[in-house]
Amino acid sequence: MRIAVISASSDIGHALAAHWTAKGWTVVGTYRTQSPKTRALENDGVSLVPCDLGDSASIDAACGRVAELLGDWDGLVVCPGTLEPIGEFAAVNFGAWATSVDCNFVAQMRCIHALLPYRNQESPLGACVIAWAGGGTNSAPKAFSAYTVSRVAVVKMMELLDAEVPDIRFVTVGPGWVRTKIHQETMRARRRAGEAYEVTANKLKNPEGAGWTDMATVLACCDWILSAPRHVVGGRNISVAHDPWAEPSLAAALEADPDMYKLRRHGNDWRRSGKP
Repeated sequence: MRIAVISASSDIGHALAAHWTAKGWTVVGTYRTQSPKTRALENDGVSLVPCDLGDSASIDAACGRVAELLGDWDGLVVCPGTLEPIGEFAAVNFGAWATSVDCNFVAQMRCIHALLPYRNQESPLGACVIAWAGGGTNSAPKAFSAYTVSRVAVVKMMELLDAEVPDIRFVTVGPGWVRTKIHQETMRARRRAGEAYEVTANKLKNPEGAGWTDMATVLACCDWILSAPRHVVGGRNISVAHDPWAEPSLAAALEADPDMYKLRRHGNDWRRSGKP
């Protein structure tokens, strides 16, 4: 299996690249800045391509190079992300807000759009695209509007693409609380992050405590997604931490309910009968 890991310099992207390389797969990743982690991946045989998500020409060039290195890909993982700008919408700089939406959503769709033609159309289960959800899909967290609205858009876009491209499985993964560097953005924001600052600070004080999702579980869930048929995972938003994704009973439930684990309005069956 050949896997293109977009943003292999992210913590989850790096872990996936190393995990799949160890399984003998060909992996190509992108990075914005070289680091000891990216150099370690290169030493393990991962081909890396520079890519600046803030520059559309850089994205297009990187995707073209990824396609050259991989040929027809079976799996594509898009996993960059930033919480910035942190703060309530009215208080943040709108230019920074728009840039964040571009990084967290638009630039990622540019990557997917550019690489779609290079998918392996003979893959037994169909090629697979994995993108990432975040907190806020089912709530309204304050101070993280750019990140949250971008992740909601990613979830819906995966469903839309799954409906449009029947030979690819488009899946969104919600990893939960994973020990990655993104939490440092909340810590640096301090008061601007509101109550999320204290929540994050308390969790970071106890990195082995309850509520964390270990990286091995994230990797195992991604392996499961790659092995699952389209009618089970296609267009879904899978929670690593909260869904029993390894259980056959869940696969049966997903197959029986095409709306399960997708963005839907709740309460449509409510009626005001007999009320003025």
